[in-house]
Amino acid sequence: MPHTTRRTGPLLALLALAQFISAIDYNIVYVALPEIGREVGFSAQTLQWVVSAYAVAFGGFLLLGGRAADLLGRRRMFALALTLYGVSSLAGALAGTPGLLVAARAVQGLGGALLLPATLSLINTTFAEGAARNKAMAVWGGAGAVGLALGSLLGGVLTSGFGWEAVFYVNVPLALGLAAATFGVVTPDPPRTAGRGFDLLGATTATVGFTALVFGIVQGPELGWASPVPLAGILGGIALVGLFLLVEGKSNHPLMPLHLLRNRSLVSAMGITFIFMGTFGAQYYFFTVYLQNVHGFSALQTGLAFLPSALMGMVGTKTSEKLLGRFGMRPTLLTGLLLGSAGMTLLAAAMSPTGGYPELLPGVALLSLGQGIAWTAMFVAAGTGVDPAHQGIASAMASTTQQVGGAVGLAILIAVASMSTTGTTGAALVPGLRVAGGVAAAIALLGAGIALTIRQSGARTAVDESRVTTTV
Repeated sequence: MPHTTRRTGPLLALLALAQFISAIDYNIVYVALPEIGREVGFSAQTLQWVVSAYAVAFGGFLLLGGRAADLLGRRRMFALALTLYGVSSLAGALAGTPGLLVAARAVQGLGGALLLPATLSLINTTFAEGAARNKAMAVWGGAGAVGLALGSLLGGVLTSGFGWEAVFYVNVPLALGLAAATFGVVTPDPPRTAGRGFDLLGATTATVGFTALVFGIVQGPELGWASPVPLAGILGGIALVGLFLLVEGKSNHPLMPLHLLRNRSLVSAMGITFIFMGTFGAQYYFFTVYLQNVHGFSALQTGLAFLPSALMGMVGTKTSEKLLGRFGMRPTLLTGLLLGSAGMTLLAAAMSPTGGYPELLPGVALLSLGQGIAWTAMFVAAGTGVDPAHQGIASAMASTTQQVGGAVGLAILIAVASMSTTGTTGAALVPGLRVAGGVAAAIALLGAGIALTIRQSGARTAVDESRVTTTV
């Protein structure tokens, strides 16, 4: 059961800072890509792998990371993840060839895949369901919202002042410092429970399957969906994920206990995280393209343009805490998703070849407010009613659908934008960007539909369902 400790304040600060670092890194590399391409020697076709290597490894290893947190210890995996993050960031800064930099980014993605489920399971096993957990999730979510928005600004400042290497160097002292602090802040892991085995076949099929699936989706827009490489990745990934589910049904010690799929709150959260990342998450890409490619914003100006998003995201996470306590998960999720959908619609409508930045602010404000509200609530839903022994894998399940949804959503929206674009630069991009924003707003409404399936008494129901089977 969740426990209380005198060190919950420092613990929550540590977990929030880890999320802040991870969120910053999501955007910080984007603004440095042109300089990385020139100085490291990437071609136009291979430069995307500076971003994609992270996404593929992150999405592929999440389930393994979640189960490792449950079996090997949350503190151990949290510290290991941060260490991997710090060391791989140093390797990335020192990389002199494209291959070495892509490899470093893949290890960063592995660190992220270990870090996220360990962080969420530490929150869910430390803070009891209800007000305490909602508040902790709001702090954690707020740190992520600020990190996402500040990533572009920090990337612009560092790249302009110190070169592309600085966007990697900045992670080194932060990640390694938090890894060292872990052992003084986080309660030691208990001894491993006897008889809890590790599902090697399940781990292999899940990791290879989801890695192949994300790889195929990421490569699709670049190479064409009918090309052998993305097609093989997608079809092979789907086949291996199907095999993984068959393996889990027969395993005595499954990587992902299938009885967790009877927890309605968790399953609904998985659907919502999929749609959320494919719509809300894609807006960072399209907003950056609009500012830089249509209106010629510099990296620093683009980063500054994201500051209102950071502020409204913080307001959203705090609002989510209050809404969760007063109205519950379903109304809170609906509020966040509907506000976000309205914000995407306004933002798309405000995009024009001659429009100014102030005209974008109403859409940015609504989108970011809804994003903060929904982000906190959907991860509260993912952990509701889940036994402490399964919190790591439950968090990883919701995070895996989030990452796959992000890859699928961005690929779909880029394809939609391309079909409506009359050229490759400047004003010619605007029609495609507007259509992509409208489609994203419509898809976000599907997330609101999924939120309606969460029972208002979801916490009690989910607890009952999660206790049907307790074998690990």
